[in-house]
Amino acid sequence: MALVLVPGTAYADRGGGASQGGASETSGRREGASLVSKVVYSGSTSGARGGGDGRGALQPVGDWSPPACWYEPRSAEQFRDYVEGVYEETINTPGQHSYAKQSVGMFRDDYKDGTYKNYNLGKKDEGSFWVAVRDEDRRMEPEAQACDKPPFWVENGDPVPAENAVTPEVLAELAYNRVRLPAVEVTLRPEAAIKVNLPTWAWLDRTRFKETSVTASIAVGGLNIQATTTARPVSLRLEPGTPDAETYPASGECTIDAHGSIGEPYAQGKADLTPPCGLTYLRSSGNGTFTLRATITWDISWTGTGGAGGDLPDGTFGNDQAVTVQEIQAVNR
Repeated sequence: MALVLVPGTAYADRGGGASQGGASETSGRREGASLVSKVVYSGSTSGARGGGDGRGALQPVGDWSPPACWYEPRSAEQFRDYVEGVYEETINTPGQHSYAKQSVGMFRDDYKDGTYKNYNLGKKDEGSFWVAVRDEDRRMEPEAQACDKPPFWVENGDPVPAENAVTPEVLAELAYNRVRLPAVEVTLRPEAAIKVNLPTWAWLDRTRFKETSVTASIAVGGLNIQATTTARPVSLRLEPGTPDAETYPASGECTIDAHGSIGEPYAQGKADLTPPCGLTYLRSSGNGTFTLRATITWDISWTGTGGAGGDLPDGTFGNDQAVTVQEIQAVNR
């Protein structure tokens, strides 16, 4: 998340991430005149919102969403280097508009010779500058513009006078947005091609659908906090893709059992039984297919520095899969 400085505001672009399933991480680094976010993510995370392998991000249930902007601290030296770097780059860029040069000069003067004296380097061990950052994936949303306070100084131990100042809970919410989940593809049996009016058992591979977590942490100046957000699968919803179908249970919602499974694998001899999780198609798909939508609901909780913790809104993630349904005259099983 590379900071982009404009007079009165400092923002951050979103950085990269690690791949699903590994204990890998991403962190801030310095690139030219930009400071990137100091929040580090590790666990089942990825920088991309989705991928060719069907993995994807949690979609919150309801109208809640993770923060689109927040505030992070910077040391006096980091803030000085950033402002001076942007100033030098702006005034030395050929063809740069005079307004841009004047604006960045006024911004620099306020922190060098105005409200602050030499970027507070004389008291650098006593506090930090706090700057606004935003999620660049959501930069056009009104919520991303809400953190509009210019960089400000906070003494160590004092409360940060701004909403969405980074805390363990804010880190947990940011981690929520980084959780990446496996593709949702249910196993359907007993037939290779589903038959009209015959129950089809559906279940998920319990080795793939298990607790998934992402940890977000930040260590800048006197601030050193972290939070881990954990997603736990709780139910599978089946949407057959046609009204001419029945689901088991009737709600279409298959809940997780005491052994951590969603649905029960089909076994020989169960063809005449009603599956605990499954569906029956009442007509064929003809020359085409039906689009079966399988969506998992995940229960979300978090823990963080100082014993903090709690729950976050449930999230969902699902995939579509094509299902061929055939007519039959007689079946011997």
